[in-house]
Amino acid sequence: MPDFLQNGLTPPSIDPVATFVFFLIVFLVVGAFFLFIHLVMGSVIRPSVPETEKLTIYECGEPTVGSAWVQFDLRYYVVALLFVVFDVEVAFFFPWAMVFGKANQLANLPAPQQMTAKEREQDPVEITRTRLSRDLLPSGVSQKVKKQYNLATYEPGGKGKDDVETVVPIQPKAAAGWAGVAFWDILVFFGVLMVGFAYLWRRGDIDWVRTVTHRGGEHPVGEPAPMPPKAVA
Repeated sequence: MPDFLQNGLTPPSIDPVATFVFFLIVFLVVGAFFLFIHLVMGSVIRPSVPETEKLTIYECGEPTVGSAWVQFDLRYYVVALLFVVFDVEVAFFFPWAMVFGKANQLANLPAPQQMTAKEREQDPVEITRTRLSRDLLPSGVSQKVKKQYNLATYEPGGKGKDDVETVVPIQPKAAAGWAGVAFWDILVFFGVLMVGFAYLWRRGDIDWVRTVTHRGGEHPVGEPAPMPPKAVA
């Protein structure tokens, strides 16, 4: 096995940052090409019969009425803000799903068997265990903390070189514990979101036309105010 796999390192040729930048550039180039080629094909294939009706400005299939410089209903901003808040919160599910999935994969692997170091390097299960353990290794943590929690070991890399990091494979029992903690953690997170959602629903903030309950002599919003009683002579 190559030295960089044995030591848990990534060689410069498959550096994750360089790989990410490469795929990002390929994605942008392919996306721009597809956009350009479809515009060109459309301009060549489609018939060009300009008419007055076709050249009119439209939005959502309805003709424009009045000026665009009007004051929008405040409810639009409230609903839009609620959507943005909950939409951003849902984005936190993606990194959680990555960690939870890899922790479950580690927990489902067979228990380590007694074997020599050479056999361990060639065993597909141990290779998978090491790869998943490296993916779950926290970033931005010092070597001291990693050694303290037995996440990785380090050997001197020689003069002028960084220490060689070797990832300690995560055992199935520990991975199952991590997966359980992640599961209850996301339940609490989702529960807090649902409590906030229920509170907004109960207040009527999700309704486009909100009705305020009669309190303190006020009348519901959107309904005409009651007529004052007439004086009796």
